[in-house]
Amino acid sequence: MGKPDIISDDDRYLFHEGRHFRSYRMLGAHPASREGVSGVRFAVWAPHAREVRVAGDFNAWQGSRHPMRRLERSQIWELFVPSLEAGACYKYEIITPAGERRLKADPYAFWAEVRPGTASRVFPLDGYPWRDERWREEKGCRGGSGRPMSIYEVHLGSWRRNPGGAYYSYRQLADELVEYAAGLSFTHLEVLPLAEHPLDGSWGYQTTGFYAPTSRYGNPDDLKYFVDKCHARGLGVILDWVPGHFCKDDHGLRLFDGCPLYESGFAALAENPGWGTLNFDFCRPEVWSFLIANALYWLDIFHIDGLRVDAVANMLYRDYGKQAGEWLPNRHGGKEDPEAVDFLRKLNEVVHNCYPRALIIAEESTTWPQLTGPVYRGGVGFDYKWNMGWM
Repeated sequence: MGKPDIISDDDRYLFHEGRHFRSYRMLGAHPASREGVSGVRFAVWAPHAREVRVAGDFNAWQGSRHPMRRLERSQIWELFVPSLEAGACYKYEIITPAGERRLKADPYAFWAEVRPGTASRVFPLDGYPWRDERWREEKGCRGGSGRPMSIYEVHLGSWRRNPGGAYYSYRQLADELVEYAAGLSFTHLEVLPLAEHPLDGSWGYQTTGFYAPTSRYGNPDDLKYFVDKCHARGLGVILDWVPGHFCKDDHGLRLFDGCPLYESGFAALAENPGWGTLNFDFCRPEVWSFLIANALYWLDIFHIDGLRVDAVANMLYRDYGKQAGEWLPNRHGGKEDPEAVDFLRKLNEVVHNCYPRALIIAEESTTWPQLTGPVYRGGVGFDYKWNMGWM
């Protein structure tokens, strides 16, 4: 399932069922070969699009040179581009149902241009020479079980700067931040969001590229080096992860194929007025595949040890941060979001099944019952609840 150069019927079925938990192996831009020729296979979910093309620095941003084909009985478009290599910049040129042309970053892009650039970049998922086998086998990272934890929370762009104000790279941070935290006997680093984001001031909490480690500090292999060094010094890595909402920027997920896709078609459900963002539509199974696969992606590909899930209350309650008349009640007339609750339960089940020692922590500010109770007993399944009193 999910081979880099094949999209099977099973792949498509599981994706549309909301159960393709490694969908990042199917969608996105993957180095591959066809009939002995090396290149890159592109695949994107765009059910409402009239046409989809690949535009990039390899075709003068003229997508008409590389039209994609829609797979049979599917909402997925695919194209193999020969002789393309890692580092190439690209976007999807989408012709909407209304005939408009839109250039969109790849939702499954594994790397992106440094802001203010917004193009996606080709980067292979595999090939980094990991050296943390002993850590993965012996420690994993799970807290609890009588093992104390001391967590150092850090925004990589704020911890320390180079002369002149330039950000430290992932590799500089691996040399200095890791030694600093280990020297103070911390057991974990909790890193503020690393998924690509356009605004420095958001600290990563308003995301455009959920699968692209921010290029502010280097490339994806540089981030792997950082995690590798953390594990070598006995530090677990917890990543702040934001699965509740996303930016409205034109190159991002908003109206991706000309219609609401990752967001609800009902403004009262989609709009997040407090943050100026859009909430994910948890009624859509493909969104489940996108987000649960994203959680596993950080653990699979970057060896992250745990996730601190941001703004869980915004997901649990439809009226969170909204005034009367700005939200829609659920089918029972309440303010709870049952689809989001089901999503969180499935997320915690899947991650714990794949990584029994992973930490999943809820940043949640209300009295929701059994937030850390096991799913099989009616709980939501988190390991811990973040102490909001420390903020």
